[in-house]
Formats: sequence, C-alpha cells, structure tokens
Amino acid sequence: MGKATFSGGIHPWDGKELSKDKPIVRLQPKSEMVFPMAQHIGAPATPVVAVGDAVLVGQCIGEAAGFVSANIICSVSGTVKAIEPRQTVSGAKVLSVVIDNDGEYKTIEGFGEKRDPKALTAQEIRDIIKNSGIVGMGGAGFPTHVKLTPKNPNDIEYILVNAAECEPYLTSDYREMLEEPEKLVGGLRIVLQLFPDAEGLICIEDNKPAAVAVLNELIKNDKNIKIKVLKAKYPQGAERNLVYAATGRKFNSTMLPADAGCIVQNVDTICAIYRAVAETTPLVRRIVTVSGDSVKEPQNFSVPIGTNHADVVEAAGGLVGEPKKLVSGGPMMGTAMYTLDVPVQKTSSAILAFAEDEVEKFESSPCIRCGRCVAACPSHLVPQKMEIAARLFDNEAYEKLGGMECYECGSCTYVCPAGRRLTQAFKQTRRAVLDARRKK
Repeated sequence: MGKATFSGGIHPWDGKELSKDKPIVRLQPKSEMVFPMAQHIGAPATPVVAVGDAVLVGQCIGEAAGFVSANIICSVSGTVKAIEPRQTVSGAKVLSVVIDNDGEYKTIEGFGEKRDPKALTAQEIRDIIKNSGIVGMGGAGFPTHVKLTPKNPNDIEYILVNAAECEPYLTSDYREMLEEPEKLVGGLRIVLQLFPDAEGLICIEDNKPAAVAVLNELIKNDKNIKIKVLKAKYPQGAERNLVYAATGRKFNSTMLPADAGCIVQNVDTICAIYRAVAETTPLVRRIVTVSGDSVKEPQNFSVPIGTNHADVVEAAGGLVGEPKKLVSGGPMMGTAMYTLDVPVQKTSSAILAFAEDEVEKFESSPCIRCGRCVAACPSHLVPQKMEIAARLFDNEAYEKLGGMECYECGSCTYVCPAGRRLTQAFKQTRRAVLDARRKK
C-alpha cells in the first residue's frame, strides 16, 4: 500500500539505532516498589490494601474511583510497607502504595492461565480490560475500557493501532512488534470482536520494514486487518495526524477519534489487552526504552510497574558521566527529570539521558518572521502570533488564533532559528485557558 502522511511536521535525527536491534530484556528487580494511585487520566485509584498486608503479583491494590479511572495491579509479591505521598516523574507527590518486594514474584491463583477470547462476550472482554487496569500506554494514560465503550459503538469503522513510534530514540513498540507480533495481532482481533463492523489498521512508519514484513505474514488470512504504511515524520503518531493519514478523516480538540468513527490504541496497550483477555495477565509490566548518549548500553526492558527508574538505568549499564538532561518519555514531548528516584508508571515509555542539554544551549533572540514554524505546525496554526498572545497573557486572542488546537508537539520550537521557546509558552497559556474554563 502507498505511504500516507499529513502536512507539516519535522524530521529530527531519530536516534533509534542505539537500541532498535537489541532484544527486550525482562527485569525482576528486588528493590522497594512504589505504585502511585494516579497513573491515568481521571480520578486516582483508591488503595484497597493496608500497611502490613501480604500481596501477590496480579492482586488489585488500588481500585478505580469512578468510570474514568483505572485499577492499580501489583507487579511483585511482598508486604505493604507504607501508603503515603511519593514523588513521581512530574515532580508532584502522589498518594502511593509502597511495597517491600520479596523478590519471589508469587502470583495470585489463575494468573497466566490461557483462555479463548472467542468464547467471551463483548461485556466480559470490557470487564476483563477494566479489571486489569489497562490504560493508554503511549503517554496519555486514558482508561482503555472507557475508550472501548463509545456512546455509539455502531459508528466505529476503524480500529487503528498506533505503531508509528515517531518520537526519536524510542524503540519499545518496534521491538515488541518484532518479538511478540502474535500478541499485537491477537489483541487487535479481540478489540475487533467488540466492533464487528470495523476494520483494523496497523499504522507503521516506513522506517520499520522488518516489522511490516512480520505483521503482513501474520495477517495474510485476516480479511478485516490491514497494514497502513505511513511516511516517517514527526509527529506522525499524534492521534489527529494518524487518523488523517490512515483514513483521511479529521477531528479537532473538542472531539474524540470516536467522533470520526475511529478508535486509536498504542502497540503496548493492544498487547496488554491480549495478555489480559487471552492469558489472564493484568497490566503489571510495560516495555521501556533506556537510551541516549549518556547511557552505557541502550536497551529495551520489560519492567514491572513500580520499579525505580534508577534500577532500570542500572540494568542498562548505568550512566556515562554526569548527564545534563534526563527525560521520561521521548525528547520532543517527554518530561524533564531532575532525579531517577521515581517509579516506572503505566505511561513510562522511555528513560533518556543526554550529555548535553540542547535546550539550555540555545540562545533566544527576536522572531525574524521566517515562517518556518507555520510550515512545520501539523495543526496549521501560526505559532508566531500565538506566542505574542501568550506573552501578553491575552488568553482570548490566543483562543481566537486556534491556540487550543495545539497539542504541544514541539515542532515549531525545533525549527525556530531564533530559538524562541514557543512550545513552553503554549503549554502555560493552554493550561491557563483550561483552568479558567473549569472555574466557569
């Protein structure tokens, strides 16, 4: 099939060669584990264990506190040591269940048992996904059972697997597609059971030909699953861009993909669905890329949720010298960290360490009105004018310029020859606008 894409975007060096050819390594840490109760969009989970309780792998330790919420499942066996606020990647302290890991990884009864998804009803599948604590693992953390329960399920025409992985350095989805492609295809088949009239599209950038070949072989007998090859470009994996490139359909910030007849799920999320439904294994692990020029042995790891970031980096050989920049997630849309003493969460896709802080080195100068930011913006906005509104705290003007359609991909900042901190200004202004709307 032909390569599809969107207008705008950028082509940063992808850095994937550091880890893309190395198999996933399974970690079994023996250190203390920390489980924040807020690892998803929506209401934080409520702890359902007490200090001193013995816990097992697969046991629910935090219960969803509403429809838009998610269970927290224990990834180790041991004893509850504390229930207290602990620091997370964002820098905020979040109520967490702290477990003294006994290193034995004893599981609850029935954990890992095979079952036939075809023998389950749609509601049973949704209940399993909900009870398993699965959320969007591409970074957003939206509870998956909610996304799979749209208002008008008969209007869903496409189930898109976001396998673009357009963020530089990240290769976790790529390795999972190569090493466990049957779980990706199996998970998509399960989701298609919920929407029998929908078509499955596995959307992969053209810089991953090995994954395309493996998956094409697996789906050759599936009439309602296709591979959609996309042009390698950032931010191809953003939902709006992905939906447009794969289907030609558009939606804006006030809508959901479901309003365009689409549901989008990340590779790791789809594989998690397969494990939960077909292998009775709730969400207790995720794949994490550890990379960057300050990491001794860049690699991908299967990491139990709750593992300390420092333990994961140590498994990659540790750091080279004193990195100037630590990032959770991708370098374009990830979160800068000042410490590795924070837990891996459901949305922790990568840990990156860099010898230099490119943002710090960039000196900002007045805008030269070159228009590069306009050409790069995938939302067809005018970042130069938006920045003026943001700098003047003119939220009304910012909204009129379509500023709320910005999803902070960073493309404008990346191409700006004047080094303007555009994305940072837009983040602050969008947050101020949303806060004002909530107050109203």
